[in-house]
Amino acid sequence: MSKKPMKPQNRVTRSMVIRSKIVILVFMLFCVFIVSNMVNVQIVNYEEYKAKASSVQLRDTKISPKRGTIYDANMKVLAQSATVWTVFVSPADSKPEQHEMIAAKLEEILGVEKQKTLDKLKKTSSYYEVIQYKIDKPEADAIRKFCSEEKILGVNLMEDYKRYYPYGDFAATILGFCGTDNQGLAGLESFYNEELTGIQGRIISAKNGLGLDMGYQYEELNAARNGYSLVTTIDETIQHFLERSLSSKVIDYNVQHRAVGIVMDVKTGAILAMSTKPDFDPNEPFTIHDPKVAEAIAAITDETEKNNAISQARQSQWRNKAVSDLYEPGSVFKIVTAVSTLDSGVATTHTSFNCKGYVEIGGWRIKCNQRSGHGVLSFEQALMNSCNPAFIDMGQRMGIETFVDYFESFGLSEKTGIDLPGEQKSLTYTAKTMTETSLASNSFGQTFKITPIQMITAVATAVNGGQLVQPHIVSKLVDEDGNMVKDLTPEPKRQVISEEVSKQVCEMLYKNGNTEEGHGKHAYVAGYRVGGKSGTSEKLDTEMDDDYIASFVGVAPCDDPEIAILIFFDEPRTTTYYGGPLAGPVVGELMGEILPYLGVEPKYTESEKANISVYVPSVEGKDLTDARVQLQRSGFLVKVVGSGSTVVSQFPTNVNKVQKGSTVILYTDTQMENVMVTMPQLINQSPSQAESVLKGLGLNVDMLGVSSSNARAIVSAQDIPAGDKIPMGTVVKLTLSDTGDFE
Repeated sequence: MSKKPMKPQNRVTRSMVIRSKIVILVFMLFCVFIVSNMVNVQIVNYEEYKAKASSVQLRDTKISPKRGTIYDANMKVLAQSATVWTVFVSPADSKPEQHEMIAAKLEEILGVEKQKTLDKLKKTSSYYEVIQYKIDKPEADAIRKFCSEEKILGVNLMEDYKRYYPYGDFAATILGFCGTDNQGLAGLESFYNEELTGIQGRIISAKNGLGLDMGYQYEELNAARNGYSLVTTIDETIQHFLERSLSSKVIDYNVQHRAVGIVMDVKTGAILAMSTKPDFDPNEPFTIHDPKVAEAIAAITDETEKNNAISQARQSQWRNKAVSDLYEPGSVFKIVTAVSTLDSGVATTHTSFNCKGYVEIGGWRIKCNQRSGHGVLSFEQALMNSCNPAFIDMGQRMGIETFVDYFESFGLSEKTGIDLPGEQKSLTYTAKTMTETSLASNSFGQTFKITPIQMITAVATAVNGGQLVQPHIVSKLVDEDGNMVKDLTPEPKRQVISEEVSKQVCEMLYKNGNTEEGHGKHAYVAGYRVGGKSGTSEKLDTEMDDDYIASFVGVAPCDDPEIAILIFFDEPRTTTYYGGPLAGPVVGELMGEILPYLGVEPKYTESEKANISVYVPSVEGKDLTDARVQLQRSGFLVKVVGSGSTVVSQFPTNVNKVQKGSTVILYTDTQMENVMVTMPQLINQSPSQAESVLKGLGLNVDMLGVSSSNARAIVSAQDIPAGDKIPMGTVVKLTLSDTGDFE
């Protein structure tokens, strides 16, 4: 019997088990790898991979907001943004065969080196490579025309904005300027940068698998919010008055370290004008504006030294001395000492002082400006004569604690908080650090340092009824439609002195500016109650013996003050360095322009009416006889040049304001117009001598500074240099100074 064949057995060998385990392990490792990568992509490095995916799937284009406008108080544009364009290429969208043509054309239109454009076009995965920022409309139009005619792909224009200052170097240290990225770098542009900048917008568009845009339906637009605009307290007209005066005097007085002027509304602290001259053009802020400085830098041969000089010159011209420089105010500060003394009750307007010409304190002999001494002085006379010993006496009567309390109450120990960058903190004494000697020197404005904005703010407080105002440049923020976003007008900080004391000092300042005895007489203006105080402060931290700051502060009208003007010249190099004869006439000239502009009516005395300045009537085109009668009835003398019967032209014209009794030249023949005369040298002559010489030449005169009736008055400056040829009838401005004034 045969055996049946055996069935194969299902045996699992050891090798099979091992292989199975290996397969399972590999599968598990693969799963772990997949999961870990998913965790890495979706959790750990989610943002990174999201950005990478977005860069492939989305195109993000930024939209620049328009920077807000800066206006003056009457809504005149002082700074605005003009539309410009950024040129960029998109290599991923461009055709390689067009690259040479693109690079050559952009070099032709923009002046960009051809190879630089070609290098950027080689980045084939990029959609945004900037060729040039902020090009103007003509260049943008030329690029559009080129792309249209040649069917160019990958060259794009993106709208942007460029800052523009329509008045050039006008109010430069107030406005500041912007960098190439439209960020404010100085002045209001910097201080209010966040408000002016606005919020950037974006366009997010989808791309297909080929990297091309998928159309508008796949775009998301987040519009830019344009910046807010600033309405400043600056009055463009008053600012022009101030800048014109400072610019001419910097040259006339050979001022070494610039001049400063501030015009403030004493009741609100609003800055109506502020200037430091020389300054710069904010349209070209990196160009050295002062020709003398630029010439000196150009002569430097060492490259490192030249670069350092350029950097220093730029920082200097950008610096707003009105808020960023400290100085010893000198006798202008005596206004603060005077009101503090009266308000504290340690003296009254009836208190008298004795001046023997000096005071000895702490081993120091402090002299008076009148070396022989003033003798017995009333309080009013002490201020009018600017007597140092009398003011030292006032400081001693108050004592250190009281003096420092008032000093701090006037805000002189802290920054004013004006809305401009770079304001410096004063260098002053505390009650613990002050000595009897420093109290004495402080009482007449020496051995401490404050800023000009602190000084004029303290003066405003002294004359406005005693309230410490907050100086400010911007009154409100508005949107692009002119709607107010925020009122920035600040409230007064505190009451410092009584209204009664404020009125008493106002009256003293008026007398100081309207009598021969007063040191404020250099700012005299016929018809207006202008008060003032001069200051001549020695710069004690310099090596030179003749380094002084000549300053003057004026307030008007003194029966109800509206404005204060502070002028100072840092190291003048002229016939004198005293504040009265140098800065006083500038304040007077400005008061004579600003007060009528603000609508303040003049009130003339009988003697002033005889010498009042009026506008010359226009008689051009009229019959000679009629013209002569009209001018004579208006109080003018007439001189005819020519043989015709009709007035062809006249000099001065109807835009000129001259004293009654001046001569008007009438030309009746076009061939004889503008007869020229040579300007004489009038410096150091008396007012009557100078006027006589000018009238003999057929020239007219306008006198500034002290009254021409002052027995000690002489001509200290003339606006037209001797030897210049000028038309007959020209109005010559003469500055008069008191030869006995040493303040």
